[in-house]
Amino acid sequence: MKLERLVKKLKIEQIRGSEELEIGSIAFDSRCCQKGSLFVALKGSASDGHLFIEDAVKGGAVAVVCEDSSNVPERVTAIVVEESHTALGILASEFYNNPSYKIKVVGITGTNGKTTTVTLLYNLFTSLGYKCGLISTIENITAGRREVATHTTPDPVTLNSLMHGMVVAGCEYCFMEVSSHSLDQKRTEGIRFTGAIFSNITHDHLDYHKTFKEYIRVKKSFFDSLEKESFALTNIDDRNGEVMVQNCKAKIYTYSCISPADFNCRVVENTIDGMQVNICQKELWTRFIGKHNAYNLLAVYSAATLLGAEAQEVLVALSNLEAVSGRLEYIKGGENITAVVDYAHTPDALENVLNTLAQAANGAEIITVFGCGGNRDKTKRPRMAAVSAKYSTRVIVTSDNPRHEDPEEIIKDIKAGFERSQLSKTLFITDRREAIKTALITAKEGSIVLVAGKGHENYQEIKGVKHHFDDKEEITEIFNLMRQ
Repeated sequence: MKLERLVKKLKIEQIRGSEELEIGSIAFDSRCCQKGSLFVALKGSASDGHLFIEDAVKGGAVAVVCEDSSNVPERVTAIVVEESHTALGILASEFYNNPSYKIKVVGITGTNGKTTTVTLLYNLFTSLGYKCGLISTIENITAGRREVATHTTPDPVTLNSLMHGMVVAGCEYCFMEVSSHSLDQKRTEGIRFTGAIFSNITHDHLDYHKTFKEYIRVKKSFFDSLEKESFALTNIDDRNGEVMVQNCKAKIYTYSCISPADFNCRVVENTIDGMQVNICQKELWTRFIGKHNAYNLLAVYSAATLLGAEAQEVLVALSNLEAVSGRLEYIKGGENITAVVDYAHTPDALENVLNTLAQAANGAEIITVFGCGGNRDKTKRPRMAAVSAKYSTRVIVTSDNPRHEDPEEIIKDIKAGFERSQLSKTLFITDRREAIKTALITAKEGSIVLVAGKGHENYQEIKGVKHHFDDKEEITEIFNLMRQ
């Protein structure tokens, strides 16, 4: 593609050199440059791409998009823009022929519920006979072809490449998670969204955003960018639900399990095996449990009908959908013990899950195994301790993904959140395998053992190295040994 065509939508401050160059690829990592590449120099929190322009040119870059052209050799075309992250999104979309304009893209943002909601939307529309794409924390899917995801929301080049593949495969819809990190880094710039969903917002990622106010602002920017032809669907039971859509140009719709809204849901019955809900005055039995899943199901129903699906067909399809990997996923063991694996890694998510299990447990013992990730928001560690103690008969605090932190120090931060009287029912076992094993072999008949924090993840990151570790595999292996 000619450089002139590629950069036509950019707000260019200065051009030096020829625009008649043929561009074969776009790169924002100098190590990925090859002959004919366009290199986009990004200023990040860890490094500045402007310092690697020379390396990019040595790798084959023939043109550079940057905020400062002083490091660009005279023989190389330099295109100066105000903000390189925004430019990268626009360039990636143009390079792949604007795939989001050829497919209906629906994005969801929020602290909790993103993965469940987009996965259910993908499964729902697939069951209705549509070819679909999915971009999520767990995996990316193109018309049934799956690959493991590395980021909740990929970089702009990968994102547009995935969507281009969906268009080529004949997909009509793409359902994707939109993380706060991706919004702040402009990864979705250049993507046209048919619809946007807001689930909820609680304290998380403050290690990145620094303040809750900034976290909200970044989330709101998603809705601020919508076109008037799009729809914005927001959860008005969240205190920031209406804030998200203030001054939004899109058509605004609301959903709620408490207040009057465009779409409503009420939980009729909640058991360990499923729940009966009333969605928009229609009864539905589902295999999901808990109020937080009632919100997820309502968001899915609302978005599906806004996209034109027939309401009754949607309800029938919802009744047949199963749990998303690592989200309230059950594993049955001997002695009528039920292990539950869930990704809950924030105080709010953990409380939602434990409250759900407590309501469905009918007085059964609940043992909670959890830890907190290293190099992340430390303020949530004692809060998660308080939540676990509130709902659990016993608690076992363990290691999650310590990353570059000392696991013992993380556990010490968590321990500070327990009251002295709660420590008698709490164990601290750093080895996650031993923690899970202890919980299962000491569980009484009929107990529920929640293993929280990692969900679908099949690794444990320690000192920058990912070691294979899967909570579900560990639980299954221990249950098998207990049966022998």
